[in-house]
Amino acid sequence: MQLRRLDWFLVLVPLFFTWGIDQGTKVLAEGIRGLEFYGPVGFVLHHNHGALLGLFSELPAVLRIVTLSTGGAFLIFSFSLIQYLLPIKSLTLRAGMSILLGGILGNVTDRIVYGYVIDFIVLGGMDRMSPAFNLADALQWVGYVMIATSLVRDSEILWPAENTRKQMWINIRFQLRYCFILFGIGLGFSLIAGVFSYTFLRVTIIDLVGNNDKLLDHYLIPFVLTFLIVSLGFSSILFLVGRVLSSRIAGPLYAFEKFLDDLAAGRPRPLRLRTGDEFRHLEAIAARLSQQVIERSLIPLQPQPPSSESMQTLPIGDPHEELPTSNVHPFRRQT
Repeated sequence: MQLRRLDWFLVLVPLFFTWGIDQGTKVLAEGIRGLEFYGPVGFVLHHNHGALLGLFSELPAVLRIVTLSTGGAFLIFSFSLIQYLLPIKSLTLRAGMSILLGGILGNVTDRIVYGYVIDFIVLGGMDRMSPAFNLADALQWVGYVMIATSLVRDSEILWPAENTRKQMWINIRFQLRYCFILFGIGLGFSLIAGVFSYTFLRVTIIDLVGNNDKLLDHYLIPFVLTFLIVSLGFSSILFLVGRVLSSRIAGPLYAFEKFLDDLAAGRPRPLRLRTGDEFRHLEAIAARLSQQVIERSLIPLQPQPPSSESMQTLPIGDPHEELPTSNVHPFRRQT
């Protein structure tokens, strides 16, 4: 499903709006002195040096900032891939993801600029109150609700029960080779980046404080473990992306092969590909080929419908996708 410029505008504006309003309110929150309640909502300035609920607070300050900032970049990468691979328009789902990412990036920006997250909102009263949070945290829940609502509402479109091509593995040998190539590229890039980062960090520490084994372990061991997790996660996502992209390549070729088999057997039919498939021009080629075969009577047409085996295995189009309009009728008998 191709999105128009206006659609992309509606998808991306919530991301920048969420990030901008979060940063603006945090600038104002720096002026808060003490604790003040207005009904059930209170305001107090709090600097959170960890992540959600104080996670990663035990890491050295430098590695904590680097790790969580890198996590933000990883989420931007994942967000872009998901937006590209989504098979439906669903502005609610896409905008919900943008709001969620905008809230996360708001907190990541704090870590890069200040080394901590600015929290200033509490709920409850003077005797009992919630942990402090900020507007980015609150808006993330709006994104969660939008995503969940869209997944429930559009579940039949995302995972159509009547779609005859349910399997992503169409040509297993080709697709696995494609996936492992992307996985290997991810690991190779991670290895290069890891060697550079590790040696740079080690040499920098030794240059600043000397060859102190205890201090080196304090910084380098968490760095290596974190880098391995990020690298494996990045490579695994590339493997899954390869699975989807290879299906969009192998599917049309498999469908065209089945189309030719049916045409040779005297059972001309339309070729329909799924939304997102590559080689969409094969539909027009199949239509012209069927028309020429019928007009020249090169193959005697069979009266029986397509075989049940062909109908079960043929990767036809999404049942919710509209048929392409064309003046060519490849399956109309000529008199």
